[in-house]
Amino acid sequence: MLNIGDKAPDFSLPSHTGEEIALSDFRGKTLVLYFFPKADTPG
Repeated sequence: MLNIGDKAPDFSLPSHTGEEIALSDFRGKTLVLYFFPKADTPG
């Protein structure tokens, strides 16, 4: 469990194009993560 102020652990996920993207690819940059649930949605 993360607490406020903790650094996020590195992880990777496929992008909408299938490319593997890791959190560490954006180190030092501002990043907004948006997770869209796949349940009950097309695609």
